[in-house]
Amino acid sequence: MPPTLRQARVSDHGTLVECVHRWWGDSRSPEQARELSLLLPKLFLQFFSATSLVLEDGTDVRAFLVGFYAADNDTEAYIHFVGVAPELRGQGTARGLYTAFFQRAAAAGRTEVRAITSPANAGSIAFHRAMGFVMESGDREVDGLPVHSDYDGPGQDRVCFCKEIAP
Repeated sequence: MPPTLRQARVSDHGTLVECVHRWWGDSRSPEQARELSLLLPKLFLQFFSATSLVLEDGTDVRAFLVGFYAADNDTEAYIHFVGVAPELRGQGTARGLYTAFFQRAAAAGRTEVRAITSPANAGSIAFHRAMGFVMESGDREVDGLPVHSDYDGPGQDRVCFCKEIAP
């Protein structure tokens, strides 16, 4: 059965957390994968399932995107977390999720999409740049990257991205 894209549901939460544990288990310790899954609290699906996406093939989740629209303004959207099954990586799956999110956000009148990543996550940085995101100026540079110091707390520096989309 070909994969189908659908809106996320609150009931997807446990499955998405399990996907993070499995999909990142090859590159992280079980404890690190568990910590990564903490970036997906259930509240994101309780309050933002309408703006989050799940790709499934009838038997299992193959990829997902958790994103939302800013509550404080009518222009911004944010992509919080994206996961793709290891065997689908490099095949355009994440690109397809981002494109679907861009289209839906534009249809809702949003004109900017934002994302963040760790300065050490070279793959994420390359992906966002390839998708047309621009790195925002930070308060310092690390290895030529604009970094926002302590963005997510002490020692949790981030690279911030923005992409303009047409409504």
